[in-house]
Amino acid sequence: MSAEFRLADVAVALMAIALLLWAGHGVRANVHFLRNLFLPVSVIAGTLGLLLGPQVFGPLLTRLTPWPGGPIPGASYAVWSSLPGLLISVVFAALFLGKPLPGMREVWRSSGPQLFLGYAISLGQYTSGLLLAMLVLTPFFGTDPLAGVLLEIAMTGGHGTAAGLGDTFEALGFAEGRDLALALATVGLVGGVLLGTLFVNIAMRRAPHALPAPLPIVLDEPGIAPAHPDGPASGQAGGVEALSLQIGLIGAAIVIGMLLQTLLVQAERLLWVQWSGPLMAYVPLFPLAMIGGVLLQLALTAMGRAHWVNDRLVGRLSGTALDFIIVSALATLSLSVIGDQLWPFILLAMTGLAWATFCLLVLAPRFIPQHWFARGVGDFGQGTGMVVSGLLLMRMADPEGRSGNLERFGYKQLLFEPVVGGGLLTAMALPLAAQFGSLTIFAWSAGLTLLTILGGLRLGRSLRSGGAPV
Repeated sequence: MSAEFRLADVAVALMAIALLLWAGHGVRANVHFLRNLFLPVSVIAGTLGLLLGPQVFGPLLTRLTPWPGGPIPGASYAVWSSLPGLLISVVFAALFLGKPLPGMREVWRSSGPQLFLGYAISLGQYTSGLLLAMLVLTPFFGTDPLAGVLLEIAMTGGHGTAAGLGDTFEALGFAEGRDLALALATVGLVGGVLLGTLFVNIAMRRAPHALPAPLPIVLDEPGIAPAHPDGPASGQAGGVEALSLQIGLIGAAIVIGMLLQTLLVQAERLLWVQWSGPLMAYVPLFPLAMIGGVLLQLALTAMGRAHWVNDRLVGRLSGTALDFIIVSALATLSLSVIGDQLWPFILLAMTGLAWATFCLLVLAPRFIPQHWFARGVGDFGQGTGMVVSGLLLMRMADPEGRSGNLERFGYKQLLFEPVVGGGLLTAMALPLAAQFGSLTIFAWSAGLTLLTILGGLRLGRSLRSGGAPV
């Protein structure tokens, strides 16, 4: 965090986020529309912070209230603008800590078709977004060509990834991309849940025997992992000691990621790779911190110390960090950027939702041989909003879990998250597009999208013709 921030400013900014989250809980509890959308409290709290800030009602409230700087001090917004880039590494470092890591064969056997579907959605977002930018956004609206990679960053990556890449956007001269990505993530989240709910209701009417009526459910907030029955016993360590140990493990995973980042930068120099400029210098820390978490988990398991990780506490820490990221990022969103790029923003949002819908309704029935809708709707939810959106839609489509969609979706994440949706490819898409140009990256993404679709179609035919059930 920048050195010019006073400790008091940081403390007030963090307390303000806590109060906004508390207010967000109250708003969602009393506004039925927001509760029925299952809109995360952090998104509501971030929107409240934006409304109370200098871009909306802040000047009016300054005149109407005794607070000279408005209800939220201006210094808090300065602190908030720096938080996402720091806390996103915490979220990704904790992603696989405390999670069992099965063999790749088991992952493939369990969730191969969904893996193809998830990659088709993600890679297709690059392809469709880059094509839209090259043919429409840049020629007619003067939008930066890098806007073509925003769909995957915003919709599959979500608010946390969009906010965490803020420094990369700024370093590449596309600072407004962060605000566009955050706005796209919000539209994708709301639009994905609304469309997904509509699709679930249509599916229930057309095939009621396959999709039982949904039951009322309660989901955790984004980033908060549920307790696992085989997790460490609650009495294994005292509360303070256990919490401090989990913080230390997350910190260790981030340090491993920092070492990997340094090695990549040095390797690029030593191997004299002839890019048009340095590439690894633009790769952010958070996907490498995720790899650090995987390596740390493997090392603890090999040493017989896997019980050191309390997945429940790690999930709580990660969830808190993600809440703070979303609140601070949305509260500092630049509305002027959205206004200046309104039509590019609308076209990108429509393209992202249209591609995810195509993948669900056209590709999923051909990729997934059994219970294609109950399983595919989870990838649709993740591809338009976040993992929690996917979980919500899967529970609505199959509340009794007869399709095994939750288990298969979880296995798919092990080969999905490290690459896209906030993984290495997501993090490198911006610097790659800046170094090699949109046309080159479009050609690669289009080729990979086509290969993914062909692979999913082939696997689906193989499974229907008598292969092992997946």
